[in-house]
Amino acid sequence: MIMMMTETMTTQMQNCINACMECHKICLETMTHCMSKDGKQINKGIMSMVRDCSEMCMMCMNMMMGGSEFMGRTCMLCAEMCDRLATACEQSQDQKMMQCAASCRRCAEACRSMKMMPA
Repeated sequence: MIMMMTETMTTQMQNCINACMECHKICLETMTHCMSKDGKQINKGIMSMVRDCSEMCMMCMNMMMGGSEFMGRTCMLCAEMCDRLATACEQSQDQKMMQCAASCRRCAEACRSMKMMPA
């Protein structure tokens, strides 16, 4: 990945980028896992949340790497979406859904730490 802000990249920001990257990856894996069940136990609402969370994590990474003035607010929205998905995934007994929930919780925590970061 190309970092446009290499000189100003903080450990906190790098940790958040890494958490978002991992959450994005796990969300994609979770969607694939759910689709492989041949329509069994697939909640379309949760699938939509997984997709949206994956996309939000990617956008959040891009905002941070680009030094966007909106990265703080983007991170807060990402944290909210991750928390909501984690809560939904935790209702399942499925191991992949639980892995997704854990990754979402880590990402939400990292994103919340970015609230006060200047662009």
